[in-house]
Amino acid sequence: MNRCSSVARRGLLASAAALIVSPSAPRAQAQPAATPRVLATTAMIGDLLREIGGDRLRVETLLGEGVDPHTYKPTRADIARLSAAEAVFYNGLLLEGQMGEVFARLARGGKPVFAVAELLAADRLLVEDGGRHDPHVWMDVTLWAAAAERICDALARLRPADAEAFRRNHADLDRRLAELDAYVLRAIASIPENARVLVTAHDAFGYFSRRYGIAVEGIQGLSTEVEAGLRRIQDLVELLVARRIPAVFVETSVNDRNVRALIEGAAAKGHRVAIGGALFSDAMGAPGTYEGTYIGMMDHNATVIARALGGAAPAKGMNGRLSG
Repeated sequence: MNRCSSVARRGLLASAAALIVSPSAPRAQAQPAATPRVLATTAMIGDLLREIGGDRLRVETLLGEGVDPHTYKPTRADIARLSAAEAVFYNGLLLEGQMGEVFARLARGGKPVFAVAELLAADRLLVEDGGRHDPHVWMDVTLWAAAAERICDALARLRPADAEAFRRNHADLDRRLAELDAYVLRAIASIPENARVLVTAHDAFGYFSRRYGIAVEGIQGLSTEVEAGLRRIQDLVELLVARRIPAVFVETSVNDRNVRALIEGAAAKGHRVAIGGALFSDAMGAPGTYEGTYIGMMDHNATVIARALGGAAPAKGMNGRLSG
């Protein structure tokens, strides 16, 4: 994983970083007026910003626990918050599908707007049919570490006086992300090869598949806006039965009706499939919990997947902190 440099790459906007805090999150402690107030769309981006910015930033999050960014439509209050922030950080690659015009309007008005995923190297992005990039880059810990480096660079440009603090925070985060990546690799590798198939509600785990060596089948496509067809569900039922896959997974930010249709279809063919657990895909856990951090989110996902599919992983995860 790369170390944060002091020079922003590929035209980084001279902007601050924002963490998104859901309306139910504890009220942040008062900070000096000079502390930049920045806003992020997803909690995953917000968590990176909080880790790197530390107490040098005032961070807020737009989309909270269980919110689907693909279908979320900003309210008038959201737009006011975005407009009032000193800088806006969003994922990009059409993850926030209903908010593109809002970001474009803010940028035209001179607001520093930073699309985190779009600053990653293009050759590391997955391209789907039609040329669209998969936006779920945080599912590969090494890619998300690269995103953290870009954010560190941006913050160093924004506040040169705090650059050393940002670099120290980033170095500590980078070390912990390397440990997380190694744990996920071990956990997924422990699953018996025949059962190493992850079936989920939508196609959010492509980067996870590529990095960690597990086949992934989403019922819906990259965006939850497109409904799954009956043919897709039937094909997945056949896969579950043929491979004797023991479990499928729901997602915390996606309706589970299609996953339950798979279970019913497999049962009709004499194969029992369990719900292996609820995975965090487009949103993290509750603010203030371990699963409400990026590391906790990915620890949870890897541990739940491995244990449900017959692999070996500690019940409480990498750090012994999972809520179970």
